[in-house]
Amino acid sequence: MKRLLSYFTRFEWVLLLSSMAVTVASHFLSGSEGILSLIASLIGAVALLLVAKGNPLGQALCVVFGILYAVISYSYSYYGEMLTYVGMTVPMAVIALIAWIRNPYGEGHTEVRVARLTRWDAILLPTLGAAVTVVFYFILGAFGTANLLPSTVSVTTSFCAVYLTYRRSPFYALGYAANDIVLIVLWTLAALEDPSYLSVIVCFSMFLVNDLYGFINWCRMKKKQTN
Repeated sequence: MKRLLSYFTRFEWVLLLSSMAVTVASHFLSGSEGILSLIASLIGAVALLLVAKGNPLGQALCVVFGILYAVISYSYSYYGEMLTYVGMTVPMAVIALIAWIRNPYGEGHTEVRVARLTRWDAILLPTLGAAVTVVFYFILGAFGTANLLPSTVSVTTSFCAVYLTYRRSPFYALGYAANDIVLIVLWTLAALEDPSYLSVIVCFSMFLVNDLYGFINWCRMKKKQTN
């Protein structure tokens, strides 16, 4: 227990507990009856903080969150989000988890080794991102996805985020932050019809704060590992 308490800094404990408290409060205040969204949000909060510290356990929790989020997305006919997570985000999260486990920094596997992007990544990322965007635009259109344009943008930002996560780059956090902003827009549109989805908006707002912290902390990790 002492080791667990000392693993997170004081600021990280404040960030985690405040994120969970705000998420729980918004869930009940919005009158949401979907316990699944609450569970997913709490798992996501823990996962993001662990990922921000480069811990592979956080990546494993991201897989769990992705599955739960796909189910939630299906309930509102956000087939774009569902297809993105089931067909791309979750599988790539598994691949990223394997890559993290295979590339620890120092002894043990509690921190992944931060990597630098290569020239090949500078070519591959935008090329694959553009291809994924075009393909999913037509797939989502065929499924009659609600709010097609922002859903397609969400696919693009999700792909960039998981690719950068796999490559162990600090910029993964900025990719997820961009995705959080898109998702806040998507679920705001959903909340206009059903106020119970306000809790999901709060969830991704907390995720945005955590992802921004993740970028800052990964830059610190990179500097420390380089030294």
